[in-house]
Amino acid sequence: MAAFCALRSHASKASSAARRLDSPLFLDFLAPSVLPPTRRSFFSRSKNEANENHASKQQHSSKSSKSRYVLTKQQREYLDSALRVNQAGELAATLIYTAQKSPIVRSHPHLRPLMKHMYDQEAEHFANFNHLVAKHQIRPTAMYPVWEVAATFLGWSTAVMGREAAMACTEAVETEIGSHYNDQISTILGWFKEAEQRGEEVDDELKDLLALLRKTRDEELEHLDHAVENDAKEAKPYDPLVNIIRYGCRAAINITERV
Repeated sequence: MAAFCALRSHASKASSAARRLDSPLFLDFLAPSVLPPTRRSFFSRSKNEANENHASKQQHSSKSSKSRYVLTKQQREYLDSALRVNQAGELAATLIYTAQKSPIVRSHPHLRPLMKHMYDQEAEHFANFNHLVAKHQIRPTAMYPVWEVAATFLGWSTAVMGREAAMACTEAVETEIGSHYNDQISTILGWFKEAEQRGEEVDDELKDLLALLRKTRDEELEHLDHAVENDAKEAKPYDPLVNIIRYGCRAAINITERV
């Protein structure tokens, strides 16, 4: 019990550090009830917005003959789920690096710039998805407290095992996350192709989201490369450690998509 309390205290400290990244948005994530009770799905439009869009279309009809590609209910629900998972995943990443930093930097001071670089990128990813979740009033995952403790424990435990294990953790997590972002990008590109076949114009906001997903994926895969370059594959025991973490990531993604 004492060990659990100590772990929970450590998780809380790490979470406090994450909160300082972008307090207003993070508060929206922790307390979605502060948002108006009427929730909006991604790319849903209010009646007023619909009227404004209709007027805008009439005004610009002379400039473009293309109609706007409208997302279906299933597509909007997919984006809601994707952004909920992305937000939770980036939160977990910031907590993993926060927990790893002290043990790793203490033993290997030369890794301080790399650890800071990877953390800073994850913090930016987290802030980006926080913004989108708050903007579109998407329900955050109810599993937040569980993922908070799990991510902090994963980061701390692999760091205590040594530099190689910490890097193996990064390799495993980024392999799954990179694949997950690739799936999202592929799905959205399919919508772009469908819009093109119909002769319709995709919303600029969806184009921006696609660009954000690509940038985030590329930076996550950069972290994977850094991990391999820093002897991730020398971790003992490598295969069991990496496989357990990868399976855990897949399970967390599947649960967060629904809960």
